[in-house]
Parts: sequence; structure tokens; C-alpha cells
Amino acid sequence: MEARVEVSPEQEARRIAAVRRYDILDTPPDGAFDRIAALAARLFDVPVATVTIVDTDRVWFKAAYGLAGVTQVGRDPGLSTSAILTDGPLVVPDTLQDPLARDHTLVTGETRARFYAAAPIVTRDGHRLGTVDVMDTRPRRTTPEQAGALADLAALVMDELELRLTALRMLRVERELVVVEHAARERAERDRAEIAAYAATLQRTLLPPALPEVPGLEAACHYTTASVRDVGGDFYDVFPLGTGRWAFFLGDVSGRGAPAAALTSLIRYTLRSTALLQPDPCAVLRALNAALLSESADGSRFCTLIFGTLVPHPAGGFAITLTGGGHLPAYRLHPARRDGPSQALARAEPVSLPGGMLVGALRQADFTSRPVRLLPGQALFLYSDGLIEARTSRGARFGEESLAAHLTHHAATNRALGAAAIIDDLTVLLDSFAAGPADDVALLALSAATATPTTAPSGASGTAHTSLPLPARHSM
Repeated sequence: MEARVEVSPEQEARRIAAVRRYDILDTPPDGAFDRIAALAARLFDVPVATVTIVDTDRVWFKAAYGLAGVTQVGRDPGLSTSAILTDGPLVVPDTLQDPLARDHTLVTGETRARFYAAAPIVTRDGHRLGTVDVMDTRPRRTTPEQAGALADLAALVMDELELRLTALRMLRVERELVVVEHAARERAERDRAEIAAYAATLQRTLLPPALPEVPGLEAACHYTTASVRDVGGDFYDVFPLGTGRWAFFLGDVSGRGAPAAALTSLIRYTLRSTALLQPDPCAVLRALNAALLSESADGSRFCTLIFGTLVPHPAGGFAITLTGGGHLPAYRLHPARRDGPSQALARAEPVSLPGGMLVGALRQADFTSRPVRLLPGQALFLYSDGLIEARTSRGARFGEESLAAHLTHHAATNRALGAAAIIDDLTVLLDSFAAGPADDVALLALSAATATPTTAPSGASGTAHTSLPLPARHSM
């Protein structure tokens, strides 16, 4: 049991204001929250799991796994109402032995909850909006690992709420700007501006606003969409898995527009939530494959991707496990070595993952993994096919051979292979293509810091930038 936090009327008023700020109460069901509730139930092996928001006089269920027909309960003490008054996860091994929980509706009613555990959903400014709860019909106990996982799921709910709030705010701002613009434009121009604003806003919500800082690693990314009036299907992310472990991925979904955006959202949150619970990268892709097929049984909603996990290596650099889902090979960049007898030329080595199948196309899809050692001074580069399919200033397809040659030249002409420098070099290259890319381009680079860096202290450098094409160049 966590220590109870005393809340004054003024603090409760500010908490309710935070609830209103996220504009989530009484909204329709959402697949992201439903999947989190289902994951919580599976993790604890319980029949009931919920995602709740605590209002002034009720506890409203944003997601309710195993509670058919129940949308809210009164704000009785003992369960969610008590959980938001604790510093961390609340565990009630036997509700009938708890003086507050034993009289709760979910304990005395048809649910017959005898075990209850919850983690509060906490905003960045410290307000507890609600909880992620699990319930069972028999008394039981939890492990510290389970309590930590429940807190991680609550953090995922908060991430989704923040992304949703950002999208709502952006959309409101875009709409206000469009209203001003409409007064001076014809109807057709006004409609095109609305579509462009919506696509840009939705696109931004599908990409991470920034990459996390990983000690000893520099990470950089870039995204260019081929159209200002449509949502692309490329995606990437880097996120922590716990102490000393991180995951990353880059991929491309089938199609464009709203269906591609919905598919990208499903992929991103399935990968993030599953990777927290499943250490095997191939198992993570199998779970994603099942999730995509559950949304579209005919295999029409699929993606290609590379998924990887990384941990610091005791001898320096990182130990990486790469798993392929039918995507283009990654590249590992090696700097030139001129120290003593072990000299070697700079090179860009493709990291192929043969046998990896499309994700979401076949129920019996098979995925392959391979270990990759990223030594200090080396870099790993992932990309989508919009890069190699772009046309150069001479009209020729850029292609994989040209990409390998360009990366090799970069490795040969730069003493330190930093992720940001690699991405900057490739964005300059993209800008040199007169027609611009015909398809979206997603780039992600990871570089291991050298033992004695020349320009920056050892440590993480998380950078991210997203760009939209100029309408005059890439309006089609």
C-alpha cells in the first residue's frame, strides 16, 4: 500500500481542471486505450481491467475489459477514488479486508472484485486524472515487477492523452488560421487549405516530438512527406524499455491518408506496449502481426519495418538485436581505421535480415533477428524506400547502390560518424533533387560515442526534426 496523499479543495479543483483540459470524458471508445486495458488483463491474468478517469462525482471508464455494459460508477472510496490519492500503485490483496474497499459497488455488486490493483495516470504537472486498474474475483498478491508494469501502462495512457491533446490544440489553431484565410480566398482554395492543415496536424501526431536521450548514443531522425495535402505512411520511434534498455523502429505502412494514419497509430502503440512486456523482438513482431490481422483479416493492412533493441556493451558501444519485417536493409557505417597495423577503409555495410516477411499480410508470418555490435565511432542507419526511389537532378532513380556509395563517402570523409551529421548530409542530398521525393522519406540514425569525443562530452544526444515539403515543389 502506498502512502495516502491529502488533497485540499483547491488541489482537487485544479485536478478537475486538468481532467477538463484533456477533453476525454464521454468520448467514444478508442482502440489504443482498449488495447492497454486488454494488455493489463493479460499481464495480471485477471478477468477485469479498466482505464478510468475520476470526475467530480463519478468514475468514468474510458476502457473496460471484462465489464460489459458498465460505463461509470459512483465516486465511492476504496478503489479508483483512493488510488488517485496515492504516490504510486495501489494494491488491495483482499477487498473484504479493506475498510474502504469492502463497501464499493464493484466489490458488493455483480463484479465481486476481491482483488484490486491500480496505478494512477499522472500528468506532467502532477495531477492524477484517473487510473489503470486490474480486478479479480479472488484474493491475490502482486510482484514488484507487475506493479512496475502497471505503472508503465498508466504512463502509456498519459502519452496517448498528451498526443491527443496536442492534436486537438493544433487542429484548433489550424482551423482558426484557416477561418482568417477563407475571407480572402475562393471556395476551392479554402477547401485545399483545410485539407493541408488537417493532414499536417495528423502527420505530426504520428511522429515522436523528440528522441530520448540514451547515454553514449547520439540519435537523429528526419521526415519529409511527399504531399502537403495527404498523410504519409512512414513512421519511426525510439523509446526506453527499462533501466539500461531501449527499443527503436522504422517502417512504412500500406496506403496513404486517413487509413494509413490509423494503421500507423495502431502499429506505434502496439510496438511500444508489447515491447515493454515481451523481451523477444520476434515475439513483438508476431504480436503486431496478429494485431494488424485482427483489424483486417484479408491482410490488406500491412507494413514493412525494422525493429531493434539496444543495450550498452561492457566493452563499449552497444549490443543491438535487429528484427526484420520485410523492410529494406539497414546500414552500419564503419569509420576508417589507421591506428597501428589494423588499418581498414571506411565502408557502409548493409545489415540484411533475410526471411523477414511483411507484417500483417499472413497469419503464419515468420520473422528473423540477428545481433549487431555497434562499436564506438560506428553508426547504424535506417530509412524508408522514398529515399532510394527519389529522382536525382538528372532524372535517374537514386537507388540502393547510390545510397551505399553516398554513405561510404560520408564515412570516408568524416572522422566521427555522428548520427546528426549523417542525417544532415542526407537532407542536403534530398534538397538537391530538383523534383523532390515522390514518396515519403523517413530517416533514423544511431551512433555510438567514441571513448574520447572531440566535440562533445560522452553522453546522449537526442535530436529530432520533421519537415514538410515546399508546396511549390511537392504539391502533388
